[in-house]
Amino acid sequence: MIGLVIVSHSPDISKGLKEMLNEAQPDVKVVDAGGTDDGEMGTSAMKIQSAIGEADDGEGAVILVDFGSSVMNAEMAIDMLEGEKEVMIADAPLVEGAYSAVMESGFGKSLKEVVEAAKRSTETSKIQ
Repeated sequence: MIGLVIVSHSPDISKGLKEMLNEAQPDVKVVDAGGTDDGEMGTSAMKIQSAIGEADDGEGAVILVDFGSSVMNAEMAIDMLEGEKEVMIADAPLVEGAYSAVMESGFGKSLKEVVEAAKRSTETSKIQ
């Protein structure tokens, strides 16, 4: 299955989202990479790189980010892997995109299909 890496500036947000995703699809590996290396607000390329290694069981990993430097650090983490793993960043809202991604991964979808599901979450209206 495709693993997920959750990156938020807030360690509490990424930790809480991971818990929600684990309840939705317990078989999908979801790794929390929120906050800095010392647990403060921010993001860390090294922490994200380590999370990718933990999340990817050989089929690939999708990184879901909140904003700003989380994108930059996710890109740096991918660069540091030097092509060792298949990893993509989903351009999607963090919560909705992660939920869509974990469901599709749980259904055995490919890396690209999981990323596309996360992106499509922007099309879902919350108010009918």
